[in-house]
Amino acid sequence: MTPLPAALGGGPLTGWRIDTAGHAATWDSGEGAFLYAGRWHDRGFRAVYASLDPATAMLEVAVHKGFDTLDRVPHVLTAFTIDDPARVTVHQPAAIPNPGWLTSATASRGQRDWGMVQLRAHGFVVLPSAVSRRSWNILFLAGQGLHRRTSQEPLAPDTRLNPPA
Repeated sequence: MTPLPAALGGGPLTGWRIDTAGHAATWDSGEGAFLYAGRWHDRGFRAVYASLDPATAMLEVAVHKGFDTLDRVPHVLTAFTIDDPARVTVHQPAAIPNPGWLTSATASRGQRDWGMVQLRAHGFVVLPSAVSRRSWNILFLAGQGLHRRTSQEPLAPDTRLNPPA
């Protein structure tokens, strides 16, 4: 497991998210999560999925869209800061009720229910990534106002991730 950022012991915490360029302005609205259920929430719930490092954010998007889409369709990389890391709850792998939830399997009813309980109780939740199991994702409820965007730039993935045939 990648060590948690030192910021979780004090100071600001940075998260990273990738969106299509057309959705850059609404990166933290939870609109996509509202329309579609995810690993840790039901449809109709405004959750924002991000990662604690930009490489994991890219893998999380690539597993759904593919590197070809990241190469061809303009995307943006957004960095945001949570100034009070004490508001963040970290769930180590051993604390996840069902280890199967950290695999590529389809999310279960129990998994989504548990995730929504955690988000409602804590607002910001750090969980292991199912795509890169030694990396971390951070999820939060949209509309809390407890984070701030610190940068947003065009995503420029290494072209070797989408080599010619």
